[in-house]
Amino acid sequence: MAGYRQGRHPPQPHLPDLHVRLRSELGRIDEQLRALLSSMDRLQGLLDAVVAISREVELPAVLRRIVTTAMELVGARYGALGVLDESGERLEQFITAGLSEQERIALAESGLPRGLGVLSHLIRYPEPLRVDDIPAHPSSTGFPPGHPRMRTLLGVAISVRGEIYGDLYLAERHDGEPFDVHDENVVVALAGAAGIAIENVRLFERIRVGAEQFQRLLLPTLPDLRPYTAAAIYRPAAEPSQLGGDWYDAILLPDHVVAVVIGDVVGHDLRAAAAMASTRNMLRALLFDRSDPPGAVLTRLDRALEAITNNPVTTTALARIEPEAPGWRLRWSTAGHVPPLLLTRERHVAYLLGEPGLPLGVDTAQHRPDHSRFLPPDATVVFFTDGLVEHPRHPIDERLNVLADLALEHAGLPLPAFVRTLADHHPSDGHDDMAILALRTPPA
Repeated sequence: MAGYRQGRHPPQPHLPDLHVRLRSELGRIDEQLRALLSSMDRLQGLLDAVVAISREVELPAVLRRIVTTAMELVGARYGALGVLDESGERLEQFITAGLSEQERIALAESGLPRGLGVLSHLIRYPEPLRVDDIPAHPSSTGFPPGHPRMRTLLGVAISVRGEIYGDLYLAERHDGEPFDVHDENVVVALAGAAGIAIENVRLFERIRVGAEQFQRLLLPTLPDLRPYTAAAIYRPAAEPSQLGGDWYDAILLPDHVVAVVIGDVVGHDLRAAAAMASTRNMLRALLFDRSDPPGAVLTRLDRALEAITNNPVTTTALARIEPEAPGWRLRWSTAGHVPPLLLTRERHVAYLLGEPGLPLGVDTAQHRPDHSRFLPPDATVVFFTDGLVEHPRHPIDERLNVLADLALEHAGLPLPAFVRTLADHHPSDGHDDMAILALRTPPA
């Protein structure tokens, strides 16, 4: 053929050159794989961070989680989140992480940052900011006394519903390098998720407050029950969706008799709350109608509910306290409810156990037993719902014992402080709403 003599072959590449090219190509592929793995790790870290932030249901916890997860994502030694006031020009809150105890104390003495220096630059110009030398930045005004010296900074604004909510600041990578564009991209993505998380938790709080207000509107204000003293408290569940049917009531009847009731409608929704209100009002009418023992009143209530409502199953405890020299007589009946707790002036504590009746709405033909107990002067009877003691990881008997010990420890408190203490230090897991009503007989 032209250009080649018969029997000749094209020149072959020199073997050592081929090895060099292969090593170079393998090295390039290795670098790309490492970069891809690094990007995947960052993406997974970002996803984990977003999930962690979204799990929080309290705003302070969300804000702190935003700071700490941002620090973890880019390997920052220090982090802070400045929340702007309504004017959008000044800081009203400043959450920090990474400072030593001594540094925190020193900065607390300096007061809230005034949004000067590099901080003010990000407030005025809410674009991502990377600074390789903070003291050399044109906006720098130095550090306050006790502030750790910092050289590098990454700042990103956080927006909520189109408004700047605050600014996220990160300083000093652990490896000593300045923040790069990859760090910026990750933190910008995190800031977007943080804005959604902040809005969600604020909406969560509005729902929770609204549900609590609605529930409280359905509960009565305790009347003057003299000669007895009484106090009640209601605490909503931790989840706003767990609007409950817990209720209490106390009614002064003729001849210095007082009727006390505590109850819990099965369910956690508006239907349960509405059923609670109708049941409470119906029971009030039955109590004023005649002076039947508690078991008979609950039987009539159960039949009335079955006939004219479709209310859910309800547990309740109904009691009458009436004078009986030299003290008072407690008569009660329970419908599938936790037993009341009795504390005496001599610091004896016991649950008022007795044969329980079925919850309301199960079987109206079943007999409802009554029980009786003498109450000495200055005795306290505590009625409560199971939200005060239920815990999925502990037996109910154990939680009831914890409550009894707690009540005994604080039995000397005035009743409003006493019921508040029981609610504050409840032995439950807080997943359910709770109601407490305590009544105390007069001193001798």
